[in-house]
Amino acid sequence: MRQLVEEATAAVVAAQVDAGIDVGNDGEQARESFVTYVAHRMSGFGGTGRRNLNQDLADHPDYLDLLFRARRERMQVTLTSAAACEGEIAYLGTGELEAECELMAESPFAETFMTAASPGIVAAVHENHHYERTADYLAAIAAALRTEYRGITDRGLLLQIDAPDLALERHVGFAGRPLDEFLDWVRLVIGSINTALAGVDPRRVRLHVCWGNYEGPHTHDVPFEAIQPLLYEAQVGALVLSMANPRHAHEVRCFERAPLPEGMVLVAGVIDTTTNIVEHPEVVADRLVLAAEAVGDPTRVIAGTDCGFDTTAGIGDVAPSLVWAKLRALRAGADLASTRLF
Repeated sequence: MRQLVEEATAAVVAAQVDAGIDVGNDGEQARESFVTYVAHRMSGFGGTGRRNLNQDLADHPDYLDLLFRARRERMQVTLTSAAACEGEIAYLGTGELEAECELMAESPFAETFMTAASPGIVAAVHENHHYERTADYLAAIAAALRTEYRGITDRGLLLQIDAPDLALERHVGFAGRPLDEFLDWVRLVIGSINTALAGVDPRRVRLHVCWGNYEGPHTHDVPFEAIQPLLYEAQVGALVLSMANPRHAHEVRCFERAPLPEGMVLVAGVIDTTTNIVEHPEVVADRLVLAAEAVGDPTRVIAGTDCGFDTTAGIGDVAPSLVWAKLRALRAGADLASTRLF
């Protein structure tokens, strides 16, 4: 298995370099998903939990059938029935993390980032059967994840905290409930992230927030402006946001009304990771110029993708050859935007 992980990591790193990517990562090749991997690194998980279906998908059973009919034979992991929390949460050891980081010790990228799950998405996906209060469960997860966050940054890598829960959970765990209840959850999660990051230089941390990396209606998504001020409270140096998604592309204008905090950078998603349409470089450039104008400083905008292309093994909807074509378009579009802006 170790050899397979090494070979897969080397392959995706080489492909990123070939596409012109200069801020890259290991493609999470050692993990079965962006979040359930924590169950192998922490105590307390076992059995099976249950997670609600996304509200927008439940509204359209015909589309749901179409979506899962295409995925059923290749799905290896499902986030709707992940292991539950049945005991005390604690980080068991850093062996797996150190092995991942070691594979990127001689990275060819100008900057290399390593992903780690947010306390909120861990709590949302892994149903709590043990802790009396949600706040206690989140605190225990954050305390355990602190080991992972520090382990990544201590190796000189950028830490990207993947926190789709800060938007996605509005139409999953909080579907049909008052918006204020969801916003209270966001505040709680942001607080747990900040606690876990105590002592870490914010400039070494990116926070990735999205509404779910799936092709679907997204008609119940929380507006970005509702969560924007709360995201600004995170002790991080960059926000990584889905902005190519046609449901949210217009929200780039929110940065005109509520500017980024001083020192914070926007990694603007300008490539949709759920479609096999390859963006034209001119479209990418237009999106980046619009983001730079909204932020007010092009040096505080970085081109990125909306999310990962296959965040859970077997669920990816974009053909591998088209992943690299889309990343080449990202590079070309970023170069065009740089020429216009600088």
